[in-house]
Amino acid sequence: MNVSDDYRSLSVPEAEQLKANGCKSSDWAKIQVREGFDPSRCVNVVFSGYNRLGSFRGSCTDESGIEYKCGIYNATIHNCTIGSDSHINNIGDCLANYRIDDRVIIRNCGKLNTEGVTSFGNGTEVAVLNETGGRSVKIWDRLSAHEAYIIALYRHRIKAVRKIEEMVSEYSRSVSSDTGYIGYGSRILNCQTITNVKIGPHSRIEGVIRLHDGSVNSCSEDPVFIGPGVIMEHFIVCSGSIVTESTLIDKCFIGQGCVLGKHYSAENSLFFANCGGYHGEACSIFAGPYTVTHHKSTLLIAGIFSFMNAGSGSNQSNHMYKLGPIHHGIMERGSKTTSDSYLLWPARIGPYTLVMGRHYRNMDTSSLPFSYLIEKNDESILVPGINLRSVGTIRDAQKWPLRDRRKDPVKLDQVNFNLLSPYTIRKMIEGKNLLTRLRTVSGSVSASYTYNNMMIKEASLERGIELYQTGIDKFLGNSIISRLEDGEITSNEELRRRLTPDQETGRGEWVDLAGLIAPKQVVSELLDDIESDKINSIESVVEVFREMHRSYYDWEWTWACERIEEEVGKPVASFTSEDVIRLVERWKKSVVSLDRLLYEDARKEFTISSMTGFGIDGDEEVRKLDFEQVRGDFDSNTVVAAIQEHIKQKSSLGDKLIERMRRISS
Repeated sequence: MNVSDDYRSLSVPEAEQLKANGCKSSDWAKIQVREGFDPSRCVNVVFSGYNRLGSFRGSCTDESGIEYKCGIYNATIHNCTIGSDSHINNIGDCLANYRIDDRVIIRNCGKLNTEGVTSFGNGTEVAVLNETGGRSVKIWDRLSAHEAYIIALYRHRIKAVRKIEEMVSEYSRSVSSDTGYIGYGSRILNCQTITNVKIGPHSRIEGVIRLHDGSVNSCSEDPVFIGPGVIMEHFIVCSGSIVTESTLIDKCFIGQGCVLGKHYSAENSLFFANCGGYHGEACSIFAGPYTVTHHKSTLLIAGIFSFMNAGSGSNQSNHMYKLGPIHHGIMERGSKTTSDSYLLWPARIGPYTLVMGRHYRNMDTSSLPFSYLIEKNDESILVPGINLRSVGTIRDAQKWPLRDRRKDPVKLDQVNFNLLSPYTIRKMIEGKNLLTRLRTVSGSVSASYTYNNMMIKEASLERGIELYQTGIDKFLGNSIISRLEDGEITSNEELRRRLTPDQETGRGEWVDLAGLIAPKQVVSELLDDIESDKINSIESVVEVFREMHRSYYDWEWTWACERIEEEVGKPVASFTSEDVIRLVERWKKSVVSLDRLLYEDARKEFTISSMTGFGIDGDEEVRKLDFEQVRGDFDSNTVVAAIQEHIKQKSSLGDKLIERMRRISS
């Protein structure tokens, strides 16, 4: 806080001036002021309790260019410290028990007060996923998606979860106070009631109906805006977020860069980096980074999502009318739902899966990523791997980093945007093996196969095996080229040294901690360290997640090297340049093959059927011309051009490495 401690008692002339201005106090001796205090800047103010006032000079200007003199006008002030050059005017009820920083504007508000000791939303238990509270997460100012993921879903690590919860409780106690805070440069305008709320610097709060028991963690680099009609209770809102347009919030954490508006309603839910909620409703959801829902008729309930887009009318059911709302669902990163989709929980949907239609049976597609889950005549049909050839999937992966709204220099969520990673490639390997087993177990070629309450057509199964292998080849080729692209290699011995991993960390299974991709072993070690008190503060847990994110590419090669050895059938210690050449040739084939599939998928957007609705009063020529004016032509489309350029660049990159390897061979 910029308000210093150089206060003095109010002088007799200053007290007389205040009385002449219509000010009242039960005890003028309980008012202290800073040097430079101008009593003419306090008019019609009722003081009670102990108050400290800054020096009010100059004026402040609103967005319309209207100037207001700094000072306090028409207000009841109780037990407050008010910083210099602030403007407080027309407080209908009172401003009580608040510490207010310099250059704050509060105008036309009803009641701003702190009642008793409060932790400002910290420590609030959010009944995420399970409405009965079995997976509740205690929120705090710097909660990350990864910490929440462990608390909610690693209940089998009882001791570690309890210790993390104790750390959060300790932090909550450390920030508890009977005095609220409003940070430097904040503006609070036309609000009705704000009680037990901590408001960070440069916040803008305008037209809210009620805020109760919460924290607005704004900062100068990335202010928070809370707008008209909002009602929030038991909440934390992080930097860069916007909550507006009559949104209703109860027991929620709203992470950095989120936007909730247009009458959105959410309770017992967690929203992490860059989530968006409009019109619809959320109940007990874990919205990992980039979870977006735009439509009024959409309900997200008792599910965990990330990089997800919910279509209009998307719905889920979290109980089977037996033991209540105890079931939850998992939609892994990148999944989407189309309009009017429905899923019966419990269910688990694999990464980058498109869900179409209504599915009334419990299902698990977690080992079959990049799929379509389609409903036809009440039957669930799975098309494995087909989303790998969708230009929409690639477009999504490219747009997410560009749509990161976070400007705060301290990022709470460590977000990995990679489409292909040890996490998704492991699932492709599982998917390829699973489909191969299904084909083998059937004993003969079948028109369709049944798996986990879903039907997979024979042609889809064969295509899925092929697509998964192509994706695996592409990732492993990317990894080996990245490993070998710098510096000249003159011998097979040097090649083997370059290929040998620098560390053991990275082997085995990887997990997606709601945006953070890391080896499962590293996550287990973190929990072991928490249980043994080697890590005993919540800030230390936060730092470990940051280190996991920083180490991703170092660990990725260790994992990729294991897979390359499996694919080739021998250790890298025995590799020759010929082995690398064969891998790069497979990589080139996979890259070009996938890019050509994407190219053909993009072409569908420029067919005559896609031009329906264009050239409304003309012939086919007019339709084409109208379409080109609105959508552009196929060859100049940015996505199409990027695919063509990608083919050229990657082919050239592969050819260069092959040439380098051939020099070793010769």
